Amino acid sequence: MQLRKATVIGSLMAAMVLPDLARAAEVGIDTGTTAWMLVSTALVLLMVPGLAMFYGGLVRTKNVLGTMMHSFVSMAIIGVLWVVCGYSLTFGKSVLGGIVGWNSDYFLLRGIDDAVVNGIPEYILAMFQGKFAIITPALISGALAERVYFRGYCLFITLWFLMVYSPLCHWIWASDGWLFNYGAAGVIDLAGGLVIHVSAGVSALVVALFLGKRRGYPRVAMHPNNLVMTMMGAGLLWVGWFGFNAGSTVQSGLDTARALTMTQVSAASGALTWLLIEVFVFRKATSLGFVSGVLAGLVVITPAAGVVRPGAAMLLGAISSLVCYLALMAKARLGYDDSLDCFGIHGVGSGAGVLLLSFFIRDSWMAKAAAAAGPGGWSAMNQFVVQLTGMAATIALAATGTLLICVFVEKTVGFRIDEQGEITGLDYSLHGERGYGLIHHEG
Repeated sequence: MQLRKATVIGSLMAAMVLPDLARAAEVGIDTGTTAWMLVSTALVLLMVPGLAMFYGGLVRTKNVLGTMMHSFVSMAIIGVLWVVCGYSLTFGKSVLGGIVGWNSDYFLLRGIDDAVVNGIPEYILAMFQGKFAIITPALISGALAERVYFRGYCLFITLWFLMVYSPLCHWIWASDGWLFNYGAAGVIDLAGGLVIHVSAGVSALVVALFLGKRRGYPRVAMHPNNLVMTMMGAGLLWVGWFGFNAGSTVQSGLDTARALTMTQVSAASGALTWLLIEVFVFRKATSLGFVSGVLAGLVVITPAAGVVRPGAAMLLGAISSLVCYLALMAKARLGYDDSLDCFGIHGVGSGAGVLLLSFFIRDSWMAKAAAAAGPGGWSAMNQFVVQLTGMAATIALAATGTLLICVFVEKTVGFRIDEQGEITGLDYSLHGERGYGLIHHEG
C-alpha cells in the first residue's frame, strides 16, 4: 500500500515538474545556473539582517533598535526604488553623456516578464543586483549610528541611491559604462569593491565629519551592548558573502568555484591576522578583533575574487587586516567619529583590494586580457592605472554627492538629532520602543 502511494505521488510530481523543465529548455533557461543565482540572491539578502545584527550589537543599549532599523528600512525603501527606476538607471543604455543609464522597459520591470539573459530569467538578475543596492546605503549607517533622525536617514539613503549608487554602478558594471570599458580590460570589480565598499566607506567618512561626534565621544565610554549578537551577525555576513562574490560570476562553473574559494581563504586569513596583531599588541585575542578581521578579509577580496589565486587571496586578507587595523588606530588619533568603522574597514580594506589585485592576477586571465587588448597589449601596471582611475572617480562622486545630500537633508527634514533625543536614545525618542525592555540612563 505504501509503495503504491509513493508511486502515485512520484507520478504526480513528475507530471508537474517535467512540463516546467521542458518549458525551461524551450526558452533557453539553464536550470543549474538559475538555481544557483536564486540561492545567491537569497544569500545576499541574508547579509542585511546580518549587518543589522553586526551593527546593532556594537552600539549602546538605548540605540540597538534604531541602529538595526537603519539596515532593515533599506530593504523597503531601496527595494521599491530599485523596481521603479533603479534597475533602469544602473543597467539601461547610457544617457546624459554616460552619467547614468535608462531603459523604459526596465521601468517597474515591465519589459522583462519573458526575458531570459544568458540562460537566466532576467527577473533573477534584477533581483540579485537589487540586493547589492539595498545593502550599500545600509553600510553607511555604521558611520552615523546613534545620532540621526530616522526621517533624515530615510531621505539620505533615497537621495544617495539615486545620485551616487546608480551612476557609479552604471559606470562600472553596465556594458556601456565608461569605467567598464576603460583601458584594455576595464576596471576589475567583481562584486563591488568600488561600487559598494569604497563608495560606502568614503560616504561614511563624509557623513561622520558632517554630523560631528556623538555627544560625549570620546570622553564617555560607549561600550557595545551585545558582542554575542555582533558575532552572530558577522557569521551571517561571512555565509552571505559566498552569494555576494560567487554569485557575481553569474554562472555555475569554474569561475564560481574560484570566487567562492578566494572568499573563504581571504576571510580566514584576515581573521587570523587580526587575532595575531591583537595577541602581539595587547596579549589578548578579542571577539571584536576577530569579526573585524573577518570583514577586512571579505571586503578586500570582493573586487578580486574572480582574478586571483588562493595564495594571493591569503596575502590580500592579511594585508587588509593590517591596513584596516592601522586605519582604526589613525581614527583614534585623528578624533573623527566613524561610529562603527565603515570607512576604516570597508573603505580602506576594499580600496586596498581594488588596487593590489592588479599585481596578483592569475596567468590564464592575463593571457586572455593580453590577447583581447590587441597591439597595445596588457600589463599589470596598465591595469593598476585603470584601477586607480576607477578609485579616483568613485571617491570624487561619493564624496561630492554625499556632502551635497547631507546639506540638503539637514536643511529640509533635519539630519542630526537634537540633544535630548540623543541622550534618551534613538529607540525610545524616535521609535517609542526599547530593545531589551530596560531603561538605561547613559550619557
